Amino acid sequence: MIKTPMLMKVESMVKDILSQDKTGHGFDHIQRVLDLSMSFAKGQPIDEELVSLVALLHDVDDYKFVGIENATLYKNARSIMRKCGFHDSLQTKVISNIQRIGYSRCIEGIRPITLEGQIVSDADMCDAIGATGLIRVTTYGLAKGQPYFLPNVFPQPNHDADAYRKNGSNHTINHFFDKLLKIKNLMMTELGKKEAIARHQFLITFLDQFFKEEKADEWLPILNNFR
Repeated sequence: MIKTPMLMKVESMVKDILSQDKTGHGFDHIQRVLDLSMSFAKGQPIDEELVSLVALLHDVDDYKFVGIENATLYKNARSIMRKCGFHDSLQTKVISNIQRIGYSRCIEGIRPITLEGQIVSDADMCDAIGATGLIRVTTYGLAKGQPYFLPNVFPQPNHDADAYRKNGSNHTINHFFDKLLKIKNLMMTELGKKEAIARHQFLITFLDQFFKEEKADEWLPILNNFR
């Protein structure tokens, strides 16, 4: 990735906005998504500046930070791009791609239609699984005061997007089933698919061991549906 002065300014402003995050959605997440996006983009006919901006800005207006009503206004992303001097047509492209990224939008059937958006979407979802994803989901649950495991509260199928945004999962282990174990099948690029398979397997291995230690054998048939 070529870091232009404008992109470096974007990075700095995003870092300031996300500096207080304690939920696993901070600037370290943005950096990993940007790095993964550049990795997935290698050899692809893409607009690198567009990929960089979408990766850097995709979470600054997330509903978890600004609320569900404000999330669709993209005030932070628009303000950052305007202050950094990006032209209106590029700003429109960036917002158009960000509008199609995220698991709750995926539930609604809204997916990226540009290669740049697909690359960032895959990178963002990959960061939710694997070892890093395990740390992030644990961090999020702790930040929200959520129980880690309620052995008698099983996953419910078919979350709709509104319910997912408003309620999330009722304990951290259920979040694996509500979202994380579904991510592997949502990849849109070949490199994303390859990365997701390895990270998915890590989660399966973890949950196998977790349920063994918890003597929660009744959860294994549920887990088997995601192997």
